[in-house]
Amino acid sequence: MHDKPRVLLTRALPAPGMMLLMDNFEMEINPNDDVMPRARLMESVVDKEGLACLLTDNIDSGIIKNAPHLRIIANYAVGFNNIDLSEARRRKIPVTNTPDVLTETTADLTVGLMLSIARRIVEGDRYVRSGGFTGWAPELLLGSDFHGKKLGIIGMGRIGRAVARRAHGFDMILLYYDARRLPLDVENEVGAEYRELKELLTESDYVSIHAPLNEYTQHLISVPELKIMKKTAYLINAARGPIVDEEALVTALKNRDIAGCALDVYENEPAVTPDLIKMPNAVLVPHLGSASVETRTKMALMVAHNLIAVLIDKKHPPNVVNPEIYT
Repeated sequence: MHDKPRVLLTRALPAPGMMLLMDNFEMEINPNDDVMPRARLMESVVDKEGLACLLTDNIDSGIIKNAPHLRIIANYAVGFNNIDLSEARRRKIPVTNTPDVLTETTADLTVGLMLSIARRIVEGDRYVRSGGFTGWAPELLLGSDFHGKKLGIIGMGRIGRAVARRAHGFDMILLYYDARRLPLDVENEVGAEYRELKELLTESDYVSIHAPLNEYTQHLISVPELKIMKKTAYLINAARGPIVDEEALVTALKNRDIAGCALDVYENEPAVTPDLIKMPNAVLVPHLGSASVETRTKMALMVAHNLIAVLIDKKHPPNVVNPEIYT
């Protein structure tokens, strides 16, 4: 007889969350700081009542079916496209995420990415470290202005709006595209004008993606879309990698169809298209959107509280993404 519910954690989380989990549950924790192999995940989940997983874990129907005692899947991410919601719904297993908490931190990174690619900050850092800097010159590493330019935001959800708020501080002109147009009063509050996708791409100096990944946004940005962007424009993606056709992006960068890109996510993450790595007009960072001590700690605590709600308190979890299972 087990005194505490059994929970599988696929990767160690920041300490405050770990302590809360270990105080309340009998934990099995992946000892390695990498993606848990599928075979081990399948084996480990068999007797577990809770599963705490990451966006890098593919929780498909096979894994869920192999866990007859499973009562909750708590995802350490705002996205949840790594989980088979249909199978979870069939089993009436709540799936939870960590919304809101990473909004501002991801928006901060987005602005950092835009400034980095436009002002050639990463390129300049490499230049100095390599000994190339021998003195100021009028045309040394000239970049593009950020202030006063047109920013096109694809996906005006929480993060998109947070980016818009920051962009106002740079006196930018804001355009947005979303599958659902915002009410006019909300548009006025955000200070952004609606455009269809094609119009947004042709008008914007910076295009920043903040849409969810689904069947409609897969390769939303591919050859035709990149072709109609300004040659002086920059593409920024801090949402989900498969929204951008990476091969098409490489071609656009090589041909200078666009000025550059800054990416936090990749189509086949963690793999990156080899030619993309070679592009001097690309800033590439390793999925750092929520990577601040404060935010990642809050996310870990949210995972723990979701698990506690279901497995200890017998309540609906605070961040359920499939509430229809309760109807």
